[in-house]
Amino acid sequence: MSTTSQEKRSRQFKHVGEVIDLIPAMKKMPVVEVGEMLAELAEDHLVEILDRFSPSEQGFILAEFPMDKQLAFFRHVSKKRFALIFEHMSSEYRVDLFQHLTPREQAGLLPYLSKVVREDVMALNAYPPDTAGGIMSTDFATVQEDMSCAEAIAKVRIDAPSKRTIYYIYVVNDNQELQGFITLKSLIMNEPETLVSQAMHREFAFARADEDREEVARLIEKYDLVALPVVNHKNQLVGIVTHDEAIDVIRAEHTEDMEKFMGIVQTQEEFDYMKTSTWQHFRKRVVWLVSLAALGIISGIIIHQYESALEQLLILALYMPMMADTGGNSGSQAATVIIRALALGQVTIAHWLRIIWKEVRVALLLSVCLGLLAYAKVLFLSWETEIPAVYSLGKIAFVIALALALQVISSTIIGAGLPLIVKRLGGDPALVASPAITTVVDVTGLLIYFGMATAFFNL
Repeated sequence: MSTTSQEKRSRQFKHVGEVIDLIPAMKKMPVVEVGEMLAELAEDHLVEILDRFSPSEQGFILAEFPMDKQLAFFRHVSKKRFALIFEHMSSEYRVDLFQHLTPREQAGLLPYLSKVVREDVMALNAYPPDTAGGIMSTDFATVQEDMSCAEAIAKVRIDAPSKRTIYYIYVVNDNQELQGFITLKSLIMNEPETLVSQAMHREFAFARADEDREEVARLIEKYDLVALPVVNHKNQLVGIVTHDEAIDVIRAEHTEDMEKFMGIVQTQEEFDYMKTSTWQHFRKRVVWLVSLAALGIISGIIIHQYESALEQLLILALYMPMMADTGGNSGSQAATVIIRALALGQVTIAHWLRIIWKEVRVALLLSVCLGLLAYAKVLFLSWETEIPAVYSLGKIAFVIALALALQVISSTIIGAGLPLIVKRLGGDPALVASPAITTVVDVTGLLIYFGMATAFFNL
């Protein structure tokens, strides 16, 4: 079912009876689509509808709701009623929801949970959200090396991991230390009496529980894994991070980097454009814009310093926007390329000299191209412009083109260099991206522009 048809159907629900009639069809649909449809219902109706699904189905459906809807449902029903659904959610979704509850709500829910689930939630909740431990799942199966494949399959049935995580079965010793893994395919295809030690993989990628979640997502992407095992400081297997969690991390980090890149203040809450109020949008954007506007006073000071030059050669004022736009664009392009390369691990601070040298070469080629274009543009647009007799239009066009070429080179170096400097100082390179670089290159561009004009024309 397409997204459009889901939206139309959810809007057409007049009463709960219509939804009840669709439940047989819903049970054949992907859970994510059921979640999207039912998330539109009011909490009163939602309770009645969910009662018609099994507890495990309810857990899967609730996990697909947006976080604000999950919280609203939690606060609408009794703790005992909610605990039944909560226990059937996947462990990573459980702890994510638990961390969004207030301390009082957490304390109120815990007594209604089984001992196993309560201990699992508390253990996962102890890890910071931005680490491997904070996004891992405890939904996995383990076997031991001395087991036969038949015994291992029987053990997997007892562990009963979900179908999302059953592809890899992890091999541990008596101390739960990770020794390797074996695929479900290998367990099935090998002879029943074959030992796990003969079919297992001993070379494997893994993450530490305190490792940054972004690094974990990169590992999953790099090795094209369905899941990545997570170990503690004793090399004991404590969880796994699945590929869908990695996708969520990459998407969240991409959103964070884009907001930083455009100078938008970060918040802890999930960001939904339509559900975020105008005031919240204002608060997220105003800080950087006001700060950079204040720094823009420097540009005004520079222009005032060269008022006499503008009075003598008014044509210079006509091409100031071209200088600013070109500098901002070339600086932002360089910053975007470098920030992306840093984020993907393609370059490091150790490569800074090679990066700057490469960007200088790129900037030289760009400056020739854009300088020639600027020279032709001045001649074409200003052939009727009145200029003092002592100056020629050709010389003015040459000086403007030369200034623009130097501006491209300087802004490209600034755009590439600032993220590297911030990274070296331990900050986030995205913070110095588009708005900040535009402000900096505006200042340097004006200095180059008027410096060249005064040097060539003795203004």
